[in-house]
This record gives sequence, C-alpha cells and structure tokens, in this order.
Amino acid sequence: MNQINTLEDIFSAFNRLSVLIVGDVMIDSYLWGKSTRISPEAPVPIVNVVKREKRLGGAANVALNVQALGATPLLCSVVGDDKDGGDFLRLLEEKGLSTEGIVQSPERVTTIKHRIIAGAQQLLRVDAEIETELADYDNRHLEERYLKLLDRADVVILEDYDKGVFSEENIRHFIQLANERNIPTVIDPKKKNFLSYIGCTLFKPNLKELKEGLKVDFADENLPAFEEAVTQLQTRLKTKQVLVTLSERGVFIANGQERTYIEAHLRSISDVSGAGDTVISIAALCMALGTSVQFLAGLSNLGGGLVCEQVGVVPVDKQRLQQEAAQLKLYHMHEHRTA
Repeated sequence: MNQINTLEDIFSAFNRLSVLIVGDVMIDSYLWGKSTRISPEAPVPIVNVVKREKRLGGAANVALNVQALGATPLLCSVVGDDKDGGDFLRLLEEKGLSTEGIVQSPERVTTIKHRIIAGAQQLLRVDAEIETELADYDNRHLEERYLKLLDRADVVILEDYDKGVFSEENIRHFIQLANERNIPTVIDPKKKNFLSYIGCTLFKPNLKELKEGLKVDFADENLPAFEEAVTQLQTRLKTKQVLVTLSERGVFIANGQERTYIEAHLRSISDVSGAGDTVISIAALCMALGTSVQFLAGLSNLGGGLVCEQVGVVPVDKQRLQQEAAQLKLYHMHEHRTA
C-alpha cells in the first residue's frame, strides 16, 4: 500500500482496494403513483401508477456504496433461481458489479420488498422472502464462492439481514478463513446471529441491536450502562473494536479500553434508509487501510449523515464526503492514531 500522508491519499487509496461482501441480498421495488380517491371495494386508496423501479438492496447496497467510494466490491450471496433472481443478476450487471459470487438456488425465493408510494407517502410494503437457513448444498456452494474470492480481498464485510444466508457454522468458517490470511472482518449484525461473530476485527451494531443482542436494557442517556454493555460485547466476541451507531447522537468507537464519542453533524434528514450500509462500507475501507479507529468512526459518521439527506436508499457521494471531511479537518484523527 502506498504511503498515506494526506486526506487525499486516503481517498485515492480507496480506489486500490477490493472488498468481499457476504450476506443477505434483496431487491427494493418501488411503485410510484398518484392517489385522489378511495376504492369503492374497501376503505383503501386507489393508486394510479406513474413509475416503477427496482434497485439493489441489502448487502448489494453495501456493494454499491463500496463501488461509489472507488473500491472494487466482490459480492457473495444466495438468491432464488426465479424471475426475481434473474432481475437481481441483471441489476448487478447494469451497475457493473460482478455476478461470480452469486449462487442461484431452486430451493429459495429471492427477497424482494415492494413499496407502493403515492406522493411522498408510503402506503404499503409487500415482502416476498424466505428466512430459513441455507440447505447444505447451497451453503457449500456459497463457501466455495467465498474461498475463491477471498484471496482477492483486502477486507471482508459480513452483512446480516436475518434472511438465512448466515448460520453460526458458516460465520465461524468465514471469519476463520479470513483470519488465517490476515484479512480484517467487519460485521454488520442482526439479532439472530448477534453473538456468533467471535474473532471478528470490527463489530458494528446500532444501539437497538446492541440491547437486543445482549438482552440488556438501559436508558439511552445512561452512558456507564452503555459502555459496560460494549465491554461485555468485546469480551464475548473476543474483539477489541466495536463501533456503535447512535442515530442523532452520532457514533461511539471502542478500541480495547479506549472510548471515543463522535457527535452527529446537524443535517436536514430526509430518509435514514441505507445509512448503516454506508457506515459499514466506509468503516471497512478505513480498516483495510489501517487508519486510526477515531478517523474510521468520524468518516463513517459523516458518510452516514450525508446519505440521510437523500430520499430512498442511495450510495454515498465520494466527492462530497471528501470535501466535508476536509472542511471538518477529520484527517487529524488519522494523524494522531494511537500505537
């Protein structure tokens, strides 16, 4: 890796990285329309269709964020051998993303979330999905794709949406294989497998996931209880680094005994959808470059806020992220890293 002396060097170095993203993928489907009357058949609005759109979602949106930051995403997942699975592969190709890590299974349906929107109001969401764990042969094919892509990766993201791609066994295997190659693993967890990511490099829950995953409860303002929960998490997962997103209160990063709170930046929030995908993408790239954890947390916090200004799930704008990071002098967080 080239010498990094400036913020510009960091953003330039992103372009040389490859990120292996494993996890639950989905399609986000949107139907936009106009509604001016109520149906005579039931007390529901009639929506006249204006536009339809399908977008990559779940771990595939993480891949889009990695791509937007200049790095090369290597996506690894399982979809159904169905029409939606075909649409998913087509969407990947349209975005210039490789399909080599995608397994199509005749035993599963492709997760798709249909949203019906009239004006600016979402009226209904209809989900088609399967949440059961992978069949043995699907899991075997997934692990084969993972192993094939792993040696090209600088960092691994495990992106869990509780849709069945992950199990306690394959999580352990994925982390073990990465650790054997000294490739850092960055985790975006959900409830079911929350405590399965033992030996990971960086674990990134939000506050709600932290409480649910550890089965603890405390007031959000109770910082001693919160920090005790993080310490418990570090011990149980055998990891030093935990990044917790705190919504409008910013982020918290623990690195061993070191604790850092970073406040959120005041923004006009339009939509929080996809912010976590942006945060994990930035965190993974910083982890691959070996930046300080304070810089990692600060830049991730900034990027997550930026995407909240946009409506819908959209990748981060790299140029704007760099401009704002320069204005905020985030690079000093990188310069003053701890040993």
